Amino acid sequence: MSYNIDLSGRVAFVTGASSGLGAQFARTLSQSGAAVVLAARRVERLKTLRAELESMGGDAHVVELDVTDPDSIKSAVAHAETEMGTIDILVNNSGVSTTQKLVDVSPEDYDYVMGTNTRGAFFVAQEVAKRMIARSRGAAPGTFTGGRIVNVASMAGLKVLSQIGVYSMSKAAVIHMTRAMALEWGKFGINTNALCPGYIDTELNHAHWQTEAGQKLMNMTPRKRVGKPEDLNSALMMLCANESHFINGAILSADDGFGA
Repeated sequence: MSYNIDLSGRVAFVTGASSGLGAQFARTLSQSGAAVVLAARRVERLKTLRAELESMGGDAHVVELDVTDPDSIKSAVAHAETEMGTIDILVNNSGVSTTQKLVDVSPEDYDYVMGTNTRGAFFVAQEVAKRMIARSRGAAPGTFTGGRIVNVASMAGLKVLSQIGVYSMSKAAVIHMTRAMALEWGKFGINTNALCPGYIDTELNHAHWQTEAGQKLMNMTPRKRVGKPEDLNSALMMLCANESHFINGAILSADDGFGA
């Protein structure tokens, strides 16, 4: 028996899509039939990804987005719906980090991480949810009532890690934020869940895993390895599927057992 998740006819909005996990999430959603809105600050990188998706028969659109700017969020979401139709799936992926001891964290460091990871994620989800709720109430057009919101948190939000304390705090807030959204928005058919990846090898951290410190960190994991972005495909698809209507408020770890 085989099982196929088909997202044809759905529009997915992916933040932080210019690289790493966001780009991989966009590829996965596109391959499953969704029309994908690629959102980030690095527009040229998004255009390259759009060309890649279109070359494989996908439908993609690029919007510039700075999640720390509420006006940018409203503009990007409005533009996306004008060009692609109503948003059915949000993958709230934008994230940043700093590495330092807590005593060395400056107000600027704190605001940098919290502003993107927590505040930015909240207001992106809020803007998309307002439109999903309006459709559910019949106050806005759209053929699909409800929606799927996937907040990309981290296993660091469940297990505090040294040197990235503020990042861990920001992702812990995203996890609690997810539960609050699930509680308030579930009655409108919106399912909000959090995906908590473990250590994943991306272009931003690839060199680190070759260093002595990176190897030491890798050897602390249960299977002494780090994941690849595509290792998250199945978890993402489960949370975005039309059939996942009974999964709401879930905090899904995909960390190869590191947080156990």
